[in-house]
Amino acid sequence: RMGKRRCVPPLEPKLAAGCCGVKKPKLSGSGTHSHGNQTTTVPGSSSGPLQNHQHTDGNNGRENVSDLTLGPGNSPITRMNPTSGALSPLTRPNGTANSTKNLVVTAEMCCYCFDVLYCHLYGFPQPRLPRFTNDPYPLFVTWKTGRDKRLRGCIGTFSAMNLHSGLREYTLTSALKDSRFPPLTREELPKLFCSVSLLTNFEDASDYLDWEVGIHGIRIEFINEKGVKRTATYLPEVAKEQDWDQIQTIDSLLRKGGFKAPITNDFRKTIKLTRYRSEKVTISYAEYMASRQHCFQNGALHAPPLYNHYS
Repeated sequence: RMGKRRCVPPLEPKLAAGCCGVKKPKLSGSGTHSHGNQTTTVPGSSSGPLQNHQHTDGNNGRENVSDLTLGPGNSPITRMNPTSGALSPLTRPNGTANSTKNLVVTAEMCCYCFDVLYCHLYGFPQPRLPRFTNDPYPLFVTWKTGRDKRLRGCIGTFSAMNLHSGLREYTLTSALKDSRFPPLTREELPKLFCSVSLLTNFEDASDYLDWEVGIHGIRIEFINEKGVKRTATYLPEVAKEQDWDQIQTIDSLLRKGGFKAPITNDFRKTIKLTRYRSEKVTISYAEYMASRQHCFQNGALHAPPLYNHYS
């Protein structure tokens, strides 16, 4: 079964979502387990009114998302056309999708996110605009910390945003306003990892099982027990990282979206599912500092980074 390719228009002026899971709860196919701290952010899932998507759980109108990874295969990557909103293919050498040569996402985007956060935390003026493309994409910014890369914040949007302003906005939103975590601090900077995910290839699935674990991110819409429409999303890598099958992933998303009633197979069949892919890149703070070495003299923190870099 193949989903129907479509353009996903802006659902609202700005939709923020979280799509990553924080824990690794053991899920059963019955769907009767509840998952704590579930909201509408998208670090793995989201629910509630479509606004900003975070990397959290709950019903705050955001969707939490976790890191995005592009699945294997030869399907062309697509992007939002800035004028028509249509999805147009991005060419790849020899028609392959796993080549990094023509990926839109770059490590410099993560560096820019670090620049924005660094300047904010140290009270410097915000950095100049970067040189990478300013095309519009749905995007997510994810922060993780420590050797075990624990989730520290993740928020993004399913509305296509110009990358310069979108990355700046969601850098600070994910770092400071993810409701699952306290705001990031200066002291945490050296332990951080930043990921930028650009969402592509949105398709309407034929049913709730019309997607592949490890390849597709999924976004579900459902009517909860109170008759209210809710949404939730997981980025492509979440189910694989949690070692979930399709049913466990769907049930986790329902709980994340605030559905509290027992989950039956008949109810799963009422879900409207959109699948998508993503391009993702991650860098550490150490890699960021190495790339900006010429901006920091002798490790001094009195001068803001990157002004020379973007001049």
